[in-house]
Amino acid sequence: MLNVLLVEDEMLFAKSVLRRLQREGHRATITETVSDAQMILRESLPDIILLDVRLPDGSGLDFLTELRQNELWHSIPVVMMTAYGELEDAVAAMKLGATDYLKKPVDLDELVLTLAKVMQSQKLNQQLDYSHVRESHLTEQVTMVGNSPSIQSIKEQIQRIVELVDKSKTDYPVILVEGETGTGKDVIARYYHQSGNWRKRPYVHVDCSSLPNDLIEAELFGYEKGAFTNAHQAKPGLIEVAEDGTLFLDEVGELPLELQSKLLSVLERRKVRRLGATQERDVNAHFIAATNRQLNEMVIAGQFRSDLYYRLNVIQINLPPLRERPLDIAPLAAYFVESITRRYGLNQTKFTDDAISAMQKYQWPGNIRELQHVLERAVMLSSNGIIDTHLLLMHQERNMNMSEKQEDVFENLTLEQVEKYLLEKALKNTAGNVSQAARELGLTRMAMRYRMEKYQL
Repeated sequence: MLNVLLVEDEMLFAKSVLRRLQREGHRATITETVSDAQMILRESLPDIILLDVRLPDGSGLDFLTELRQNELWHSIPVVMMTAYGELEDAVAAMKLGATDYLKKPVDLDELVLTLAKVMQSQKLNQQLDYSHVRESHLTEQVTMVGNSPSIQSIKEQIQRIVELVDKSKTDYPVILVEGETGTGKDVIARYYHQSGNWRKRPYVHVDCSSLPNDLIEAELFGYEKGAFTNAHQAKPGLIEVAEDGTLFLDEVGELPLELQSKLLSVLERRKVRRLGATQERDVNAHFIAATNRQLNEMVIAGQFRSDLYYRLNVIQINLPPLRERPLDIAPLAAYFVESITRRYGLNQTKFTDDAISAMQKYQWPGNIRELQHVLERAVMLSSNGIIDTHLLLMHQERNMNMSEKQEDVFENLTLEQVEKYLLEKALKNTAGNVSQAARELGLTRMAMRYRMEKYQL
């Protein structure tokens, strides 16, 4: 449902637009003047503005200029409505930053379709802008913590790959990292990136499970000017952004089948074609794909392309769950607690022997991510710099019916801490299935993703 602001002084036409928008399930506010529109915008922001060029108290073009110069209003999509034959006004509106324009008399079916296209393009651009800013920067330094034979073997394997790539200077490998949710697959990818002489090049993280299907193609492959409505300038996809660096495809098993063939072509030919483009571009990057699913079983079920699976599976790293490497629990716990106390400016925190023993016996269904969150909560609850078993609250992870003592503990937590705990628990109960966890909590998938990013889950 859209919230539309219609700035139009021809009331017969305005009311017909209002009725049509309401039939489509949208809300609309009608105002006849620029001054009234300004007053409405000061109180609340609409999703989109339908703006006439000729208004009783001023020009719609001048108001459009004001909108684009205002810090709070500049990002609101504006569709201009111009009288038949006034092509100059339409051209001027687009130059001033209008998202699209309609010619009067306006066909109401065309109006509804234009609104849908504009909002879809707006959503796409916001997603791409966010990803390019967020992901093109170098990642913070990462450390692989652990004493278990499996972790030591993975470190040696990565170092061996890095040495071979450093020597060749032209080979860009494809690596597949498999492991349960929360085992640290992203740490493997960042560790690999920072270990090579390409560490100063971009590191790009793409979460294939968090983007709607209709955005992933533009996200990965980019688009040319005019490829779709509101594509006023060309933008590179994240594959291009990762040039000479590392592209991390997280949860690659969620990639739609129709895009798997395009990804395979990029991996095989090292060329990418943007949406709307006629020519391909060379691309060289280190590709790391990760998944918590069994891709070989997905291939049998027809949910994942066999040729892409075999291409990804040339170099495979299997990351064991935390319960299978108890030797890593103590060093990981010490590492996380040191990081948490430093972040909050707290004094050094120590564990009792009982706490260490309890952590080593626990099964950790949420793996390293669960360990980190349990320790952050324990540090915040500790009043004397000592973490004992009762502060770990691991028994709560196994029992939905909290005891009275546990409820007393939650009385000392903030609303955000409780919300974060509930999110963690839902994700653990569903083995990391975001959609199922969202349903259990009564949230939409987008609301769930927002909260996961908020709490860095």
